[in-house]
Amino acid sequence: MNLSELGAFLRTRRARITPQEVGLITGPRRRVPGLRREEVAQLAGTSVDYYIELERGGGAHPSAQVLAAIARALRLDQDERDHLFLLAGRTAPASHGTSVHVQPAMLALLDRLDTTPARIITDLHETLAQNRPATALLGPAMGDSYVCRWFTDPGSRSIYPEADHPHHSRVLVYDLRAAVARRDHDAQSMEMVVRLRRTSKEFAALWDTGDVAVRRGDRKRIIHPTLGVLDIHCQNLFSEDGRQRLQFYTAPAGGPAVEQLRLLAVIGIQSLTDVPSEI
Repeated sequence: MNLSELGAFLRTRRARITPQEVGLITGPRRRVPGLRREEVAQLAGTSVDYYIELERGGGAHPSAQVLAAIARALRLDQDERDHLFLLAGRTAPASHGTSVHVQPAMLALLDRLDTTPARIITDLHETLAQNRPATALLGPAMGDSYVCRWFTDPGSRSIYPEADHPHHSRVLVYDLRAAVARRDHDAQSMEMVVRLRRTSKEFAALWDTGDVAVRRGDRKRIIHPTLGVLDIHCQNLFSEDGRQRLQFYTAPAGGPAVEQLRLLAVIGIQSLTDVPSEI
């Protein structure tokens, strides 16, 4: 671990990223060409004081989750991300979980969807990054797999009408089966299946049907505490290997959700921190 080198590396990476590259609006009195420290903290979801301490070479030993979030905020490529982890005394992440490397091009596209709820998730439904409209619509991002929460935590289903729950259960299980096969039944995905079969009778019954379907798009009804029920489209753009997808939400033309999504941008994320993150 070399915290002083870590701080120096963060400063150089921050200086090379323009606010426009990460979807931030710049004012006329900006004094630095790159990002401000508070902007990196905002993008990474950490406190400003904590990030400042990291750049100064002090503070606590950052977790893998914090390092992954900072790497995404600074648009590090895979070599730079691995170097960041090594400077912090952490093992470079494997190719799964919430510390997985997200391609800068995918993040750049996410940044440009500033009025469209969107996020990047893994094939096991772990949220890697999401924009502010997605947080306003779905609640804060949770790093663990939503498939697991859907079948083990009843509260995770609260943003959907109860009548829609069986449909979402089927969609999640069938999509998971496709992901497990693409991964050649690797340890991570199979451990998830074994655990869910043991803890959820609903999951076990659906898994035993053998049905499979890659989730490319869907029509959803989402319950918002202020705007009511939004009837919207959910679409997915996949990475080349299928391990990641950019998921975004749009309103059917001429429907009430057009105005609801417009109002969503005005309402923002106030009072939404307790809303469960969506699938």
